[in-house]
Amino acid sequence: MKCRALFLAGWMLLAAGGAAWAQENSGWKAAAASSKITPNGPMWMAGYASRTNPSEGVTQDLFAKVLVLEDDQGGRFVTLTMDLIGIPASLRSSVVEALQQQHRLPSERVFMNCSHTHCGPEFRVGKSLYLEVMDHGDNRGAEYGTWLAGELVRLTGEAIGRLAPAKVGVTHARCGFAMNRRLPTRLGYKNSPYPDGPVDQSVPVLEVQAADGKLLAVMFGYACHNTTLSFQQFCGDYAGYAQEYLEEAHPGTVALFVMGCGGDQNPYPRGKLELAQQHGRALANAVEAALTVTQKQAVKGPVKVAMGNVALPFALPPPKTELEKMAASKNRWEAAHASLQLKKLEVEGKLAESYDYPVQVVKLGSDFTLVALAGEVVVDYALRLKRELTTESTIWVAGYSNDVMGYIPSRRVLEEGGYEAGGAMLYTAHPGPWRPEVEELIIGKVHELHRQLAE
Repeated sequence: MKCRALFLAGWMLLAAGGAAWAQENSGWKAAAASSKITPNGPMWMAGYASRTNPSEGVTQDLFAKVLVLEDDQGGRFVTLTMDLIGIPASLRSSVVEALQQQHRLPSERVFMNCSHTHCGPEFRVGKSLYLEVMDHGDNRGAEYGTWLAGELVRLTGEAIGRLAPAKVGVTHARCGFAMNRRLPTRLGYKNSPYPDGPVDQSVPVLEVQAADGKLLAVMFGYACHNTTLSFQQFCGDYAGYAQEYLEEAHPGTVALFVMGCGGDQNPYPRGKLELAQQHGRALANAVEAALTVTQKQAVKGPVKVAMGNVALPFALPPPKTELEKMAASKNRWEAAHASLQLKKLEVEGKLAESYDYPVQVVKLGSDFTLVALAGEVVVDYALRLKRELTTESTIWVAGYSNDVMGYIPSRRVLEEGGYEAGGAMLYTAHPGPWRPEVEELIIGKVHELHRQLAE
């Protein structure tokens, strides 16, 4: 009995310590909101070049979520997450311009992230070759993108209108279904499970409580492609189910998924709906475990944000004669990609030499930093930045943020070759792969912005 009493007393002290983060916080206001963004009818779907027909129904609705934080100085930070394949630069531009006009919200204080589900609509008109290659003459993608921009602005305004006192804490857990997918073989790197490859299985969690202690919102991340499924129905994949299960367990809570640097990571096993649900349950359980951690870190203000662009250089493209040969290829994607480059040469006289790549760094107080990287970032970036940014106790690195224009390989991946290194550029409007220095340029920009916020 004495041992049991000592155990209970110790547990109560730990629990009291876990609640302390909520007592420490003051000055925050917060609000969250959610909106269904499932297309109303059939649309061409994103993510797999093998698809040859539009969607055939809905297995799970897709959602946009917003979390607005306001510090005691009135500084706001808006997170917008979407169960979608990507974020075209044009979508972000439309949203931030409207938010600036309607709410005087600076563009750098808006963080947008997509789950990269491969069971959502194809709406990246001008950012992919789907319309040209499929030749289906369907304009619903453009119409959907216009509607989506307006809905994101409306949703953000709704949350801003409901800002109320809140408490913010951060913690983390782990989840094990993500695995590196770049399997080395004697013929090169194959898209297949590679258990010895680099991986980031951490689950960062930002918990927001209302003043009365009720869970208002939970934002959580994971670095893994949402590619459990490849069928013809709309579905949020594992991330959609994780959010659904958390909201079922905590009525009235908004659960927001933030995709990490999962460009070279896949969920395993995969291929069946029940596996997406299983992975979603595993991730939701990890978040629940994080919510019970007794030593949560209180997140204090103020909100400080820095954002800037860096020019990422492309490797030299093939000569015009080679592009002309490729344009006659029986591979419809290779032919379409080469034809597009030839059209650009004819109109502009040259091909793009670089891409204006956005980097965003957000500090909440002195101990929490969020790094938001654009594109399909491979895991090396998260692992490296967590090693190098050592001044804060929490470093959260997100990929697929603000602009998803293609894969962002590390120098290692570029040297190894394979799909993420350059093969996937075939499905974009870019002239070809990146040059080897892109990793140093991106990491250097992160450090520059991080130092700027420390001044």
